[in-house]
Amino acid sequence: MWTTEHSIETNVGADAIWRAWADVPRWAEWNGDIDRVELSGPFASGSRIVMVPHGQDPVDLRVADVIEGEQFIDEADVAGTVVRTTHRIEALDERRVRVVYHLEASGPAAEELGPAISADFDDTLRALVEYAGR
Repeated sequence: MWTTEHSIETNVGADAIWRAWADVPRWAEWNGDIDRVELSGPFASGSRIVMVPHGQDPVDLRVADVIEGEQFIDEADVAGTVVRTTHRIEALDERRVRVVYHLEASGPAAEELGPAISADFDDTLRALVEYAGR
């Protein structure tokens, strides 16, 4: 298994971060790697997300778990390697939160896929916070 975790601390409210995450079709507005995204069903456990990165084949994600206002987990099976990303909001105090992306990859290509997928997490977190803070 290969794992990594990236985070950012911000004064942007947890509710604003959550709204940006839950509005899946608009992810491409703040995630620079995404061309388009489609959500099948509500933003809830069991729903499917099709994410199309720029110049790449679509990625099929399953929403594995949602705790409203706190975290969601998505999973992708890429040629027998399961990539599971936890997106979490942690309260630091009354005004600050930490936004966390935790990725676990397990399977034959974990050592290759994990670093490739998570390489832009710091940029993505900064863009998310900027977008949510508008």
